[in-house]
Amino acid sequence: MKAKGPQFGGDWTEEKLEKVRKYLNAYTQALKKQPFDLIYIDAFAGAGYRELRAKEDSGTTALLFPELVEPESQKFMDGSARIALKVDPPFKRFVFIEKDSEQYSKLAQIKSEFPEKAENILLIEQDANDFLLDYCSRTNWQSSRAVLFMDPFGMQVKWQTVEAIAKTKAIDFWYLFPLGAFNRMMKKDGNLDPTWEQKLDDVLGDKNWREAFFRSNQTPDFFTEQLGLSRTADWKGMIDYFKGRLSTVFTGVAENPLTLYNSKNVPLFLLCFACGGSEKGSKLALKIAQDILRK
Repeated sequence: MKAKGPQFGGDWTEEKLEKVRKYLNAYTQALKKQPFDLIYIDAFAGAGYRELRAKEDSGTTALLFPELVEPESQKFMDGSARIALKVDPPFKRFVFIEKDSEQYSKLAQIKSEFPEKAENILLIEQDANDFLLDYCSRTNWQSSRAVLFMDPFGMQVKWQTVEAIAKTKAIDFWYLFPLGAFNRMMKKDGNLDPTWEQKLDDVLGDKNWREAFFRSNQTPDFFTEQLGLSRTADWKGMIDYFKGRLSTVFTGVAENPLTLYNSKNVPLFLLCFACGGSEKGSKLALKIAQDILRK
């Protein structure tokens, strides 16, 4: 079992969930007369709710990314799973994925809280990447449509999974990309740990980020007498690069992803939207998502 990490909260959490709530309501309303089974998929469902407080954490995540920890008074709010279950018109099926056994045991209680929807709730205790690769390939997308919300704590989502989601041409994809972790791993001196380089390859699905984000210094390093590297990309460059990556596999990608900051005005996450499918359907989904992100 993974070590318990800091609990998250604050205005950016509520803002993120409010955007998703608005889209889910618009989505089921728009498709209520269409002959599709509507599915909601939460790839990192957690306990199903948000506990807004910070806890002392000696784990590597807090040490590497201290800007993620937000001190908050203890309270509870609906997480994305409960938000989806309350949408009206409702989804027909719900798929909640959570790998952590402790979080999963809390999530499992959600069926008793929504007994009228319990038989339509599928709970999965598995790595989200592994499950989604299989689920996307075996689901009949001719008769189904889905919204997938992906809210990882860090750099857990593999590009292979994103490609599988896009390939269905039937899933509207909300991805809370870990922009802060991405920035922290892209060290300004170009001296990247090999394990971090591999992680970036896996998350971005592209080795060209090295050329996109770094250039060789024109003068030798003082200590090594060798040409070094320096990072050239700013926050906008990183955001544009990731939007570009999504555009290689999805027909529609929101041009205005929402950057979420902590109380110190440090960017933490990038709330992205992407979709596929028919030209008409994609245009409508993209318009709705971009309007919601803009407000």
